[in-house]
Amino acid sequence: MILDLVSYGRLVDNLFDGLYVVDKDRIIRYWNKAAERISGFTATEVVGKSCSGNILAHVDCDGNCLCMGQCPLAKTIEDGEYRESEIYLHHKNGHRTPVSVRLSTLTDDNGTIIGGVELFSDISSLKNKELRVKELEEMALLDNLTRLANRHYIVKDFRACFEEKKYLGVTFGILFMDIDHFKKFNDTHGHDIGDQVLKFVADTLITNARPFDVIGRWGGEEFIGIIRNVTAQQLEELGDRLRILVESSFVQTETGTLHVTISIGATVASDDDDMDAIIKRADRLMYESKRSGRNRLTLG
Repeated sequence: MILDLVSYGRLVDNLFDGLYVVDKDRIIRYWNKAAERISGFTATEVVGKSCSGNILAHVDCDGNCLCMGQCPLAKTIEDGEYRESEIYLHHKNGHRTPVSVRLSTLTDDNGTIIGGVELFSDISSLKNKELRVKELEEMALLDNLTRLANRHYIVKDFRACFEEKKYLGVTFGILFMDIDHFKKFNDTHGHDIGDQVLKFVADTLITNARPFDVIGRWGGEEFIGIIRNVTAQQLEELGDRLRILVESSFVQTETGTLHVTISIGATVASDDDDMDAIIKRADRLMYESKRSGRNRLTLG
């Protein structure tokens, strides 16, 4: 039955959404072209392997690994219930991508469950980000390595945020983010691997930010998020979600699987702030996070 479904590959390969099929043992039997595009993994790399082998390393918004014991597809195969969920898959390049998944069973002619089907959609507003990248490239406001907004663009956006706050009453906050122990990491693994880490951290941040937020590289291993129309609580929640997703991301190298964490300082602009004041405050809060053990967010 599973092989019969696979024979219709030309049809499902034209789907915009990713689709894969597993048997009752959760061995991947089919992987369509959209799944390749969204995840970065080719069919050759995943077909015949167990999805419980942590290939996509699904996590929820709290960073909990779903592939080991909490897999929604495994639950659907077990109880036959249709499920929908929003989770984060591990892209082959290392970053986290938010996806909306729909899970159903695969049955034989007698109605016996013989496997499961997962359909997943990229919900990271990629089109908006592609347009932003194109715009920044044309204006020479893009960081060459990470493809994020560069420092010059961040300064321009800060000015716009203060004008919006003054004349329109639009609040904003910033997240000042720094990769923990990056110099030691760079010295141990080399600058090429260090560049890979900067890229997958940047991709995780921008892919999981809101479409109208600005995430940029401030310099070295430092990143800034300018978050419009936000309360202190919302800023903390967003920052913690990004922190958790970076923590659960990884990149595969010849020497093994590499993880990093980030420390964050988060603050909302006050009426008497200017750009220097809010950045200094966020930077101080970030260092408080580092002194408190790293891989955490300090709000102030």
